[in-house]
Amino acid sequence: MMREEVIKEQICEVGRRMYQRNMVAANDGNISVRISEHEILCTPTGVSKGFMTPEYICKMDEKGNVLEANGNFKPSSEMKMHLKVYEKRPDMKAVVHAHPIFATTFAIAGIPLTQVIMPEAVVNLGSVPIAPYATPSTEEVPNSIEPFLANHQAILLANHGALAWGKDLMSAYFKLESLEFYAELLYRTRQIGGVRELNEEQMEKLYEVKKKLGL
Repeated sequence: MMREEVIKEQICEVGRRMYQRNMVAANDGNISVRISEHEILCTPTGVSKGFMTPEYICKMDEKGNVLEANGNFKPSSEMKMHLKVYEKRPDMKAVVHAHPIFATTFAIAGIPLTQVIMPEAVVNLGSVPIAPYATPSTEEVPNSIEPFLANHQAILLANHGALAWGKDLMSAYFKLESLEFYAELLYRTRQIGGVRELNEEQMEKLYEVKKKLGL
């Protein structure tokens, strides 16, 4: 495992990327990395992800208790859904939540990202379902995402945004990027006459590729 200082820098860098790519506005979004069985580094509430520095980053345990925080910083109330991911997917080490424009558009429209339109989306991301609407900052949110954690790599949150997880922070963030790219392609393709999905034979070949890659 990397040193905590390096992980904090990485969290800040991912926050800047999310902000620069219009995945978050103002103080939206949150990021976390599990650094041990009982320790999680996370972004604070009420802070723009585009302007964080390492001293902003908080540390909490797997139950949400604050272990370390500087000044008035405290973990985001949305960390409840991060903790649910770590509880149900002990193989995952990082979670990112944001409001990317195209993905959130589909989440608001109630349209899951399940159309098979390009090989990279099938191999690297898979289908992206929608978790039912849940009131932010409440226990409704972790409860709403729980059924989707075992068999997916990312989900849309109805009328809210998107959530992705991975074996390290960059893989979780890249899933979020891929999700947004997939959503934008699907949105734009629909504007010019519709989507031509991959056929069953093409899909079977891609599944074989996924197996070989251990995905």
